[in-house]
Amino acid sequence: MLRRTLIAVGAASVLALSACGGSSGKSDSGGGSTPAASKLIVIITPSPDNVFFKAEQVAADAQAKKLGYETLVLSHDDDPTKQSQEIDTAISRKAAAIILDNAGADASVTAIQRAKDAKIPTFLVDREINKTGVAVAQIVSNNAQGAGLGGTEFAKLMGNKGEYAELTGKATDTNAGVRSQGYHGVLDQYPDLKMVAQQSANWDQAEALSKTQTILQAHPTIKGIIAGNDTMALGAFAAVQAAKKNIIVVGFDGSPDVVSSILKDGIKATVLQPASKISEMAVDQADAYIKSGKADQPEKQSVDCVLVNPDNAKSVSNFSVAGS
Repeated sequence: MLRRTLIAVGAASVLALSACGGSSGKSDSGGGSTPAASKLIVIITPSPDNVFFKAEQVAADAQAKKLGYETLVLSHDDDPTKQSQEIDTAISRKAAAIILDNAGADASVTAIQRAKDAKIPTFLVDREINKTGVAVAQIVSNNAQGAGLGGTEFAKLMGNKGEYAELTGKATDTNAGVRSQGYHGVLDQYPDLKMVAQQSANWDQAEALSKTQTILQAHPTIKGIIAGNDTMALGAFAAVQAAKKNIIVVGFDGSPDVVSSILKDGIKATVLQPASKISEMAVDQADAYIKSGKADQPEKQSVDCVLVNPDNAKSVSNFSVAGS
């Protein structure tokens, strides 16, 4: 066990994106809820190759440094085992808090409980877990509300009729199910809208491209594709372009590449979730918890999403819409 912990610590030091000095360590006035001398916040997300997760990392890192903390920024690549090792690293480093976009609603619970047992609070962003009372906070986009926006826009673009396909995210991610249900809460109200294919592309662009190609071959008269995230929407749109078809594509995230596509009359719309804002909220709440030893907000928190289409795409920057 000792050897595995040492290996995890060594790997973490290589992966760390930053560890800058801050002001004097934060003290715990709440009776020992966190290690009193620690001024380290560990930030763990999926791969920053996805610009959404990169935005989370950058925002959390900057806010933590602004508040005087050192940071250790890690990526679990949606691997629960790697995530578990990184949480062990946070424990061995006696972190003051963990900011986490987790690697599975069920698979993450044990590792987060381990951090809690070590008196290190965890603040979840973007993705919930299937248990309460383990993390201090679960701060997510209002995926149901956002999917309602996306579904309504998609139906409008489709003229409330025609064949369409849906690309869903990872089955282990609660967001995938919530978004799909939100889409269908709208789309299923229109009897002339017919879903002819529904496949998971696991949030992945290459997989979305491949599966869309197969869908287009099986259903040549398809009129639209609605995707559970922007990465899959980009893959779907690439397949549509390669097939030289005029098919409506709608995504979810508000990524810069999709916003750019909207401005070029490519992908028609997306639903922006405020990645940077959510990450900053998590760090602020971690700071308050470290200082007081107690949470100042309820565990479950949601932040509304914003529809992005040609009407407001020019005002989008870094996963936020000016004036929203």
